[in-house]
Amino acid sequence: MALTKEHKSKLVQDFGKTGTDTGSAEVQIAMLTDDIKLLTQHCTKNFKDFSSKRGLLKKVSRRKKLLSYLKNNDEQQYIDITKRLGLKRR
Repeated sequence: MALTKEHKSKLVQDFGKTGTDTGSAEVQIAMLTDDIKLLTQHCTKNFKDFSSKRGLLKKVSRRKKLLSYLKNNDEQQYIDITKRLGLKRR
């Protein structure tokens, strides 16, 4: 259910500025988006799993905060990452 080490390193290479850039907002948003996709699939199958639903809502909230941070500081980067990840822009 969690992201594998190889998948995380691929996300860091795709969205990070360097090969070890795990702390930038872009990489964090990409990792959270993949986690959200996995948890959404899990929660649709297991609709009574309230602990996972709570975790999903926390991840969605965290991604929303990071996206608003990115929008306020670097709007072009915000536009690029929303296009690459297929997210709706607001």
